[in-house]
Amino acid sequence: MEASFCDRCGQLARIGSHDVCARARALEPPRYCSSCRRRLVVQVTPLGWSARCAEHGTSVSA
Repeated sequence: MEASFCDRCGQLARIGSHDVCARARALEPPRYCSSCRRRLVVQVTPLGWSARCAEHGTSVSA
């Protein structure tokens, strides 16, 4: 499934350039669900991060 929303700024992914968001995401966790645009519950630890959407579940850093 293709992402509908930018996971950093929450705006529609197909509108505008999200180059700045992509560079920032290399250093920080997502803030918005790319499927539904809900604000994520993010927890950052020394070992990585986890981000939880109430609708779509949890994702973790690699």
